[in-house]
Amino acid sequence: MNFDLADLRAFLAVADLGSFKAASDSMFLSQSALSRRVDKLEDALGVALFTRTTRKVELTTVGRMFVHKARNVINELEEAMLGIQTVSERLSGEVTLACVPSAVGHFLPSVVGPYHERYPGIRLRIIDESSGDVLLAVTRGDADFGLTYIGTQEPDIEFCPLIEEAFVVACRKGHPLATRKSVHWKDLGDFDYITLAQGSGNRLLIDQALARQQVRPRWYCEVNHVPALVSLVEAGLGIGVVPRMALPPKSSSGLLAIPLTEPAITRTLGLISRRGRPLAPAAQLLFDMLVRRGVAKSPGA
Repeated sequence: MNFDLADLRAFLAVADLGSFKAASDSMFLSQSALSRRVDKLEDALGVALFTRTTRKVELTTVGRMFVHKARNVINELEEAMLGIQTVSERLSGEVTLACVPSAVGHFLPSVVGPYHERYPGIRLRIIDESSGDVLLAVTRGDADFGLTYIGTQEPDIEFCPLIEEAFVVACRKGHPLATRKSVHWKDLGDFDYITLAQGSGNRLLIDQALARQQVRPRWYCEVNHVPALVSLVEAGLGIGVVPRMALPPKSSSGLLAIPLTEPAITRTLGLISRRGRPLAPAAQLLFDMLVRRGVAKSPGA
């Protein structure tokens, strides 16, 4: 095809910045020169990559799909050059990680900082969404890989387990349950109970575990995401059942995590990626750092 690396870089600059002017400034090119490079790439591919109006520039459906392929090409070329200079000096590009919100605070702060310090040329996008959306983002190629607890049964997904964590009762200090060493599910019915909505991956795990239980807590408030539930509990509006790592450290919060039994419920958190598709070098480096983070730390750390 009649296009080159400069044309791909021009396309990615416009896609990232959403403007031909901003992209031309970032590449130190005139807008006409930049436009010619994008036109050349579109002619070679035989499709329009952008929808252009006088007010804005947007990627077409094909353009959004091609963004990921173009980045992979750039990353592969940079990988071939790693032998010339060190990784930290040469590696650049972008990595997209999809992550369930309840795992963001536990895993990412201790990894993103060192990763950025070591590879300052790499930009990191984090898609913090529900477990289903994380799986969908990885399957579609919108994310390089994901951090979640579902996907083990998907034929096109590789699941790399990191840690197993328990669901606990979240309550404020001073709550009647705060002095308990553990709590049974049947004990929760005596208190205002906040639950996750049906359709949530965590709710599904809870419902499956309680399928044979005769007594379940009656909820008065329902939310879609774990962080919202934690915020309501922290405000003193009730108690809720959440994954252990969703709660902040004891030293920085007025919340407690009470072990939950009869039945105890756990989930396995891990990294998911598309089967048979090697990660780009920049994504693989982040993947490996998260694996080491999972091995080195436990949910109670």
